[in-house]
Amino acid sequence: MRTVVSAYAASPAHTRWDPAFEERFLAELVAMDGVGALELPWLGRLHPYDDDWLVSRLPATELVVTALPWTMTRSKESPGYGLASTEADGRAAAMADLDRMRHDLARLPAIPSVVLLHTAPSGGPGSADALRESLASIASWDWCGSTLAIEHCDAVVPGRPFEKGFLSLPDELAALEGITEAGLWLNWGRSLIELRDAAAVTAQVAATAASGRLLGLTLSGAASADGPYGPAWADAHLPFAESDPRSGSLLTRSAARSALRAAGDMPWRGLKVSRRPGDESVAEVLATVEANLAILREAEGTPVAALGAALVGGADG
Repeated sequence: MRTVVSAYAASPAHTRWDPAFEERFLAELVAMDGVGALELPWLGRLHPYDDDWLVSRLPATELVVTALPWTMTRSKESPGYGLASTEADGRAAAMADLDRMRHDLARLPAIPSVVLLHTAPSGGPGSADALRESLASIASWDWCGSTLAIEHCDAVVPGRPFEKGFLSLPDELAALEGITEAGLWLNWGRSLIELRDAAAVTAQVAATAASGRLLGLTLSGAASADGPYGPAWADAHLPFAESDPRSGSLLTRSAARSALRAAGDMPWRGLKVSRRPGDESVAEVLATVEANLAILREAEGTPVAALGAALVGGADG
């Protein structure tokens, strides 16, 4: 099983651009024990500030690329936008953007191992049939060996505000029927935002694993109350509760252990955590990532002698 760490969630590069900081951060993140790949976003382009910089400075590693940031940007502009849209123009626009992304990805120094897709519209007119039609076309394109995966995000729950409001997991699995070129990816925190119960998240992971379509599970937290990382139930990539008790994160070592056991044998596991409020230096951000990686390893039952040191290194910065 390979471990992918979300580089963009922890990096400050998407709020303030410091090329020297980013170059050191990426190089040292890739060098961390057990990190097998980095997750990068596609934002309508490869980098928020400088595509050429990323192409020339990205360290050698496997890559997972997510289209979610761009999907959310476009969804806010056009409520009918998305691969699952029942509005022809909105679905065509989403497919055209993915085709553009596919050509951008060819510029990267390594072809992404996995490309994560998302089932917008956000709270709008979507269906499993429309998604299946989109996936059938997209899977026929030349992705140069990249595996496609639907990343499940919180679905619409009647009477409750949503963060993403995409299709339900059963609809996404139904849309994948007959499409062998794509799978399903789960994010613990996004499932929690939808289900509001850690045990229900474990059950969702188990059901997806039983379908035979689970490619990866990302460990990322969420909170039921406002806190230093943002408002309640925001998709703010909270850390493990043990690494920062102030966060209010409901992602614990025990919850991760249950979810990983339910997932069984899958190709990928992921870690997606924001830097802590107060993290400023490269060393501080890397210490935050390592503290959470140590807890993830422990959740899997791997003895981690350095866990205490990692937590101390990531303390109050």
